Amino acid sequence: MAPDLLRLDPATFQLPVGRIRAGYYSDAYFNSTKELLEAEDRHPQVLMQVFQKQDSLLGGVDEAIAVLKVGAGHVGLDGVWLPAWDDLVVHALHEGDPIAPHETVMTIEGDYTQFAHLETVYLGTMARRSLVMRNVRTVVDAARGKTILFFPARHDHWLVQTGDGWAAHVAGAIGVSTDAQASWWGGRGVGTVPHALIAAFGGDTVAASRAFAHRYRDTINVTVLVDFDNDSARTAVEVADALGDELWGVRLDTSESLVDVALADLGEDAPTGVNVELARRVRIALDDAGHQRVKIVASGGFDAAKIQQFEDAGAPVDAYGVGSSLLRGQNDFTADIVRVDGAPIAKVGREERPNPRLVRVP
Repeated sequence: MAPDLLRLDPATFQLPVGRIRAGYYSDAYFNSTKELLEAEDRHPQVLMQVFQKQDSLLGGVDEAIAVLKVGAGHVGLDGVWLPAWDDLVVHALHEGDPIAPHETVMTIEGDYTQFAHLETVYLGTMARRSLVMRNVRTVVDAARGKTILFFPARHDHWLVQTGDGWAAHVAGAIGVSTDAQASWWGGRGVGTVPHALIAAFGGDTVAASRAFAHRYRDTINVTVLVDFDNDSARTAVEVADALGDELWGVRLDTSESLVDVALADLGEDAPTGVNVELARRVRIALDDAGHQRVKIVASGGFDAAKIQQFEDAGAPVDAYGVGSSLLRGQNDFTADIVRVDGAPIAKVGREERPNPRLVRVP
């Protein structure tokens, strides 16, 4: 990456600047530390070192830098905020950089009182975005070049969508489901004909699909859920027959507790949910009906392990929709002072670890 040229502008994040400066989102002990040091006119010049403990990808670092740019400083005697970013020296890796356990990903040098209150915010930002980025990259790798659609929006609070979508984008997801998730790179959310729309058309998947395609065919790849009647192969062919070239793909989303009608001949051995054999039978049905160009999207309980299973079995799937599994786990970051007024001072086991990969942030 070209140093700094690809960093997101702080305005991108629409940060609540006043509350960040006031310590509203910070652990109380960091606010107390800042207040005490200022009250005693104590201004240690420190080197703060940030790291985490896994093989991962670095996410949220541009947002963390933005927090420092708008939040570092103090309130002057006249009650006006005096910014201090220009007095700090910050070095950092870039969004999407691979990182190793205990590798230093960012350092902050300067008067500690100017940024003590920001630690909770910048660490939490990197923890969340790195978690999503690492999880997405894992499923992208498992899919072996096939499209990953990032569909976890309904599984978490709406406020996390923007940064999570950016993290997924950097990690290799091709599509996201909400405009918020796509906003930081100027994209739009994508989706499929949902079950709710089919229900609104009286359970008629073809009718819902026709209406959807008529309105949106020029702006998105029309993709239709085909499991409303739990007969995915039949429904896929009916939709393909009705929409013709307007149909991009069909999406398999059978409940994990159900056996699709297409597999009824397998009896008690029939697998439930979306499985390799179901994908094969839908593919065969589409091909036999002359719809070889129609893509198959598989969703419903997918994670890296399930995608790996499908790929190892040669499943005829063109894209995977992945949801809640992309939000699971943890990728915590830690910040430690490792130098004070030029002298090495650190908690035992957290000594300074210089990293030549770090780039100065202007």
